[in-house]
Amino acid sequence: MQIATSSEFKRNAHDALADVGLQKALARSGTSFIARRAAAVAALPEFEALREEARAIKDHTLAHLDFYLEAYAARVTAAGGTVHWCTDAAEARAVVLAICQEAGARTVTKGKSMISEELGINEHLERHGIVPVETDLGEYILQVRHETPSHIIAPAFHLNREDWEASFRAAHTDLPADRVFHERRDILTEARSRLREKFLAADVGITGANFLVAETGSSVIVTNEGNGDLTQTLPKVHIALASIEKVVPTLEDCMSLLRVLARSATGQDFSVYTTFSTGARRPGDLDGPEAYHVVIVDNGRSGMLGSEFQPMLRCIRCAACMNHCPVYGAVGGHAYGWVYPGPMGSVLTPALIGVDQAGLLPGASTFCGKCESVCPVKIPLPNLMRHWREREFERHLTPVGQRSNLALWAFVAKRPALYRALTRVAAFGLRSLAGRRGRLAHVPLAGGWTAGRDLPAPEGDTFFARYARAQRAGRVA
Repeated sequence: MQIATSSEFKRNAHDALADVGLQKALARSGTSFIARRAAAVAALPEFEALREEARAIKDHTLAHLDFYLEAYAARVTAAGGTVHWCTDAAEARAVVLAICQEAGARTVTKGKSMISEELGINEHLERHGIVPVETDLGEYILQVRHETPSHIIAPAFHLNREDWEASFRAAHTDLPADRVFHERRDILTEARSRLREKFLAADVGITGANFLVAETGSSVIVTNEGNGDLTQTLPKVHIALASIEKVVPTLEDCMSLLRVLARSATGQDFSVYTTFSTGARRPGDLDGPEAYHVVIVDNGRSGMLGSEFQPMLRCIRCAACMNHCPVYGAVGGHAYGWVYPGPMGSVLTPALIGVDQAGLLPGASTFCGKCESVCPVKIPLPNLMRHWREREFERHLTPVGQRSNLALWAFVAKRPALYRALTRVAAFGLRSLAGRRGRLAHVPLAGGWTAGRDLPAPEGDTFFARYARAQRAGRVA
């Protein structure tokens, strides 16, 4: 299970900013998602109406979550599948292991699944002698490198081509050392040659689920590589892992959400593969597993229901928020210290592992609002981050100096005459220090700002002084 280092966000971010390779990767890939999403949205006039519909679908489902989960489970059972309800990560790991052991599994293939990262499935299987093999290309290279994903749809977002080549040469030592990687296709071809034998040898396949459809008992995955289809159809057992909020009422609702998912994530109308799985193989089916299991996990999410953080459960994991976030774009995903990075992680991570461990993440935002403006289900991410800041402050988890400074500011702000007097003095003092240059390279108590830029000196009177003059002149009410 991934050890959280979210409490070290400031140090993580500092290291990320100094990482030349990471900064190269972020600069190379940072704008591509943004441009593709913009083009896809511009080509669909009803996109904003679809966002409203998507939000309404998720809100309705969350308001009746127990009903739709029970309906989904009944449909799965009727189709010959088995549903397992798990309160936390430990229960989910135990269930997955028991299914694998019952199947006599020695090798397990996996389709990309962030919930499996959250639950620590790989490590648990390995401790019990079962080999998990990641089949998503990005996840595969990370498994080779013993790293965790840095992005929820592009897990190897932080790597450059030379990183891939070096890792493949180090891992695939049986191949000719003088082989040349002319282009990305050569990397893909080598990975496919390795994974093909794993697909055929696997006893169990594990996938995530983008959606669970209550109407039909189907689990839905979207991929661009086809690895998800091979993972769930070739082995004799398929395990679908999903958290409780993935359920949606009907196939029509699912299609509405799919229309905004790919466009928000990768700028595609639809992902290359959108696969619906309903139960195990039936008589006459040409492929499919002999047994179908769905492991539905809570792991802290029910505690968000009915709270101010319930809107976070609308999330459909498109990553649009992090693709447009200036903070993520500067430090990447690993700096956030746990499974979910970016703005969505800054809200979800404190809910799942505690604000005492992840309290720095809600502060990792410029509050520019871009994340909310591109979210396909209109999650008010900046407001939710502010709620976490309030929780952190109320529990006295913020540094003493920060709380003292806020208390001092509040004392002054509640006394208008004192506030105006002090701002006049401060403005005069800063102008004096700046002199003819008009800016300051060093300012007491503002070293974090002036370390990277000069601070312009105030010009003219304070706002309050100007407003008072305008009132006296009758120019404002």
